[in-house]
Amino acid sequence: MNSFEIIKTVRLTEKGTRQAEKLNQYTVVADRRATKPQIRQAVQELFKVKVLRVNTLNVFGKLRRQRTHQAGQAPDWKKAIVTLKAGDKIVLT
Repeated sequence: MNSFEIIKTVRLTEKGTRQAEKLNQYTVVADRRATKPQIRQAVQELFKVKVLRVNTLNVFGKLRRQRTHQAGQAPDWKKAIVTLKAGDKIVLT
């Protein structure tokens, strides 16, 4: 897998913004098959920053039912919280 397949997007949330300001941590959506070293390498390559730590967790999709008796499910995805070296920053705008 190349870096663009591993890192899908960066999540912009209120909690993520606070983590970026105070702890220099960013939340990215990664491919479910990606490992921590692959995520570290992809973030360093794409954003030209130094990654100190990567924490991952699998997020299971919520069950959905929209005006029908048949249930659906949002897709499962992998969340990666990436801690950067002091002074490094990912520009999201």
